[in-house]
Amino acid sequence: MSEKTSSTISPSLKGKGGMGQFTPHLIAIGIFLVVTTGYFSPVIFGGKQIFQEDIMRAQGVSKELSDFREKTGQEALWTNSLFSGMPAYQISVYYLSSKLNYLSKLFSLFLPHPAGMIFICFLGFYFLLQVLKVDTWLSVIGGLAFGLSSYFFIFIDTGHNTKMAAIMYFAPLLAGIILTYRGKLLTGGAITALFLTMEIFMNHPQMTYYFGFVILFYALAELFNAWKEKKLIDFFKRSAVVGIAGLIAVGVNITSLWATADYSKYTIRGGTELTINPDGTKNEHNVTSGLDKDYATAWSYGIGETMTLLIPNFKGGSSSPIGKNKSIENALSGLDPQAANVAAQVYSGYFGDMPFTAGPIYSGAIVIFLFMLGLFIVKGSLKWALTLATVLSIWLAWGRNDPFGFSNWMLDHFPAYNKFRAVVTILVIAEFTLPLLGILAIDSLIKNKNFLKENITLPFKQILTGQKVLIIAFALSGGIAFLCWLAPGMFTNFSTASDLPDVTNTLQRSGWTEDQIKTFYDSTISGAIEARKAIVKADALRSFLFILFAAAAIWLYSKNKLVNKNILVGSLIILILLDMVVIDKRYLNNESFVDKKKNKNENPLAAMGRPNSADLEIMKDTDPNYRVWNTLARPDQDAATSYFHKSIGGYHGAKLRRYQELIDFHINQELRGFYNTQSTRNLNVINMLNTKYIIIGGDKNQPMVYPNREALGNAWFVGEYKLVANADSEITALTHFNPSSTAIVDKKFESELNGFKAQKDSSASIKLTSYKPNDLVYAANASSEQLAVFSEIYYSSGWNAYVDGKATPHFRADYVLRTMRIPAGKHNVEFKFEPEVFITGEKISGASIILLFLLCGGAAFVELKRNALPHPSQKGREE
Repeated sequence: MSEKTSSTISPSLKGKGGMGQFTPHLIAIGIFLVVTTGYFSPVIFGGKQIFQEDIMRAQGVSKELSDFREKTGQEALWTNSLFSGMPAYQISVYYLSSKLNYLSKLFSLFLPHPAGMIFICFLGFYFLLQVLKVDTWLSVIGGLAFGLSSYFFIFIDTGHNTKMAAIMYFAPLLAGIILTYRGKLLTGGAITALFLTMEIFMNHPQMTYYFGFVILFYALAELFNAWKEKKLIDFFKRSAVVGIAGLIAVGVNITSLWATADYSKYTIRGGTELTINPDGTKNEHNVTSGLDKDYATAWSYGIGETMTLLIPNFKGGSSSPIGKNKSIENALSGLDPQAANVAAQVYSGYFGDMPFTAGPIYSGAIVIFLFMLGLFIVKGSLKWALTLATVLSIWLAWGRNDPFGFSNWMLDHFPAYNKFRAVVTILVIAEFTLPLLGILAIDSLIKNKNFLKENITLPFKQILTGQKVLIIAFALSGGIAFLCWLAPGMFTNFSTASDLPDVTNTLQRSGWTEDQIKTFYDSTISGAIEARKAIVKADALRSFLFILFAAAAIWLYSKNKLVNKNILVGSLIILILLDMVVIDKRYLNNESFVDKKKNKNENPLAAMGRPNSADLEIMKDTDPNYRVWNTLARPDQDAATSYFHKSIGGYHGAKLRRYQELIDFHINQELRGFYNTQSTRNLNVINMLNTKYIIIGGDKNQPMVYPNREALGNAWFVGEYKLVANADSEITALTHFNPSSTAIVDKKFESELNGFKAQKDSSASIKLTSYKPNDLVYAANASSEQLAVFSEIYYSSGWNAYVDGKATPHFRADYVLRTMRIPAGKHNVEFKFEPEVFITGEKISGASIILLFLLCGGAAFVELKRNALPHPSQKGREE
């Protein structure tokens, strides 16, 4: 990949100047705008927005933070609204770098959310292909093929906005790196710094980490070229520029990165001190320094499920019921009409290996065909970098289904890989590399009119004609799709082990007996299997036809029959749009949009802001700091309660590790005990968390309030403490102890208790006098030194304690709470959240932002001075 470095953009767009030089780019942007506005017209023109469940949850858990920001103009950095308290770094914090969000709006031409994200995907991929010297109109096709990947629209539909936002900067980031390695050190370095800054700013470390594999393979390809051409010094110089660009990007985002890195050590993505399970057995397996393997790989793609890249409904589509359409009705026609109707509603269309899914990961049938073609005809080491990245992406997405153990090896040994869950999402890399190599293939083919007759040298010195290569690529994509249509049973089974349990759970809720369910299942499962076959066959046929039409257009073009370049390009644009948009509409369609202006009672997005009767009853309490336990929701899936109250539950992918363990070992068990006894006396953990109100199901399952008179309040003095040897002993001790009189303390904090003699003082008192999420003040009064326990989560990296304004040590008790020694007498006790990572980080960030804009400004000035601007008069791609 040694190229001349005089131009930044495709030579087909480079010229002498004038407004005409921008025409191809403007047309490309116009096409992207038309597609984007057409798809998202309900948002852009109809005053609607997308109903996104995860965004609703985010609004719930961030409510206290946004209210504090609006009231004070400051960042709380900590919230008590979920999981009894946790850092807000990955919830809602406005950093100095947050101003970069204006750049995203600029890049998206100020299109409303989420249309702007898809537009940036189109534009960024177009820019990357121009850097790779690809034909202008093929670059348009590439932008559309990438941006219309089904996974992206599923992300948007489900509310994975930060994930999608990180993906949209993949392409321009790689473009900057490629320019740097091609010798455009200032321009490439500036573009790399800018888009790596934006990539990190989008705050989805998992997506950024995964894209690092693409960058790694590309860098290795450049290293190989440099070694082969004896230009290693140039390689290391250019690598240094990329490194400096990376340092600038990290500097801009240092506050968020530093805070998150510090915080992650204490989360479920960090290690655990426990060696036991909740049932007391030894936890000798499934342990990594990050997430538990089962948790990390719960969403793993099946090996056969990889076929969805080619055939979208190869595993049935989404986990919603099979439903009804003509082919399914035909498949179920042998059943009793009533049974057929029930079967269509209780059997899931999805029969893959994941617990459930919102939809398949589909790259496009034509894209897969072009990728197969690219494996043979694209020259240079970039092809191998993209191929290896694709293979790695698919392999790691198999997760727990990997028969070779590579996924487990990565979790155990590869740095930071075990910090992320849902390994299936690494397929975003394949969604990027497949269209990239595919477009490079069609670009090579278009620029070689003798392609069909040309001899192509393959590895191991095998030689094939272009015509044979075209046939092989067709067979590896269209041929497989055709066979899947002809005999789908050759490729997949159509039932799963979860069919009977899922049907049972669904019908039991409707009052069916076990015998009725078994009879129904035995009589309908064969019909459900036939319905699933019909779903797979329909999509297999459509994929085959799209590949057939695309291959025919390419063959006719190469044979100089009927099709010229413009017709070929136009045909591919139309075919790819028809292919991708129809699939995307299955998952993000008009039903996904809700009217902003409708009455709140009719708008699902407003539901989070409407308190129910139980919420209203609790909100009459003027106490500023107490907790609520909503027993009607799973404690780790409950964002709604956090909108109105300080909840012991919540919803977050990076909750504190010790709190998750508290849920697993005690809160879940206490929930079951409460259901059985309707008494709070034995709820040790619930009471020490100051759970003043419990939401339970009342008449007709309507929520009602159960006041908890055993809640221990914001703070209390204990008459004794018990030292335990380790985390195992500490968490098990919570089962049988009285938190109001005894504190359980790990021996690691024994030095904090040197010289202290516990004694009960019945006249002593401590109460909360002022509450802010990041600043709590108490008034304490005792005749002798006391040990106080606070119903607040212990977090050593930022919380500081003060007695009468003087810094005073505090430590951990009862596995998750704060405790400290309070001197005799009347005292003002204060806890402040003052993380040094935020204070210092913002200073570094400010300086880095200035440096970034100086670099980008300097690069823009030099490029303009060189007059290296695009013009359509020149053609060709440097090799």
